[in-house]
Amino acid sequence: MKTANELLELLDLKSIDSVQFEGVSKTIGSPHVFGGQVLAQSVNAAYRTITNQRVLHSLHAYFLEAGDLNLPIVYDVNEVRDGGSFSTRRVLASQNGKAIFILAASFHKLESGYDHHIQMNADLKQPEELLSWTEMLSRYGSVLPKITKHFLEIERPIEFKPVEVVNPLKQENLPPYSNVWFKLKDPLQDSDLATKQQVLTYISDYNILAAALLPHASKAHFGNTQMASLDHSMWFFRDFDYDDWMLYSIETPNASNARGFAKGNIFSRDGKLIACVAQEGLMRPMVKK
Repeated sequence: MKTANELLELLDLKSIDSVQFEGVSKTIGSPHVFGGQVLAQSVNAAYRTITNQRVLHSLHAYFLEAGDLNLPIVYDVNEVRDGGSFSTRRVLASQNGKAIFILAASFHKLESGYDHHIQMNADLKQPEELLSWTEMLSRYGSVLPKITKHFLEIERPIEFKPVEVVNPLKQENLPPYSNVWFKLKDPLQDSDLATKQQVLTYISDYNILAAALLPHASKAHFGNTQMASLDHSMWFFRDFDYDDWMLYSIETPNASNARGFAKGNIFSRDGKLIACVAQEGLMRPMVKK
């Protein structure tokens, strides 16, 4: 999957009936379905039942089972409520009749009101000063650990440029935060807000849980730690465009009981707060037998 159009095709589910839809999967390098994919496809399914121009403002989801890349995913939508201002939908994703994921989503009619948001860190390096994942692979691929190299070799429609670059050959604990610029590799033209939100939901599952490893990087890495998303919440605040870089600013307040927690703010290049994300995931040290 190389282009934004291919990503949109992945997220645009086949309709079985008015409240049931089916999707396929594309790998991002892991042996299971990418969490961002099932999140975004579920949002697509929920939006397909919204007929009153309401806009997604929040979602809350649980990952129940690892998804099989080779099986279709069926999304069943429960139209829970259409109130005077808000509409609520519940989505169940399953494979072979077994539930793998649940999502609750709330949609709000467009209204005006008070407006404020926190400021983006203006001291961060800009994307033009940084190397992308693609450039890192080209420059350092011969010395990267095999698991890192394989991950970076997967073709994606999104380019990522981390501000804080982790040296996988230098094992040291790092501060509990991460900032990553991201941009679609080709334009997403003439898209409505619903489509842009689905793409942002897909992207939001990249990088966030990895931040929870940073304070333990002297001993923990992807090769010796079992990691999987457990839940994911997201709040959408403003319309936006994909015509420039956006910033995913992540911090990880806690890790305990074989779980890691991280939260992130997503800003447009000019500093507008577009969305907030929170995720807890499995972060289990592997014990050699």
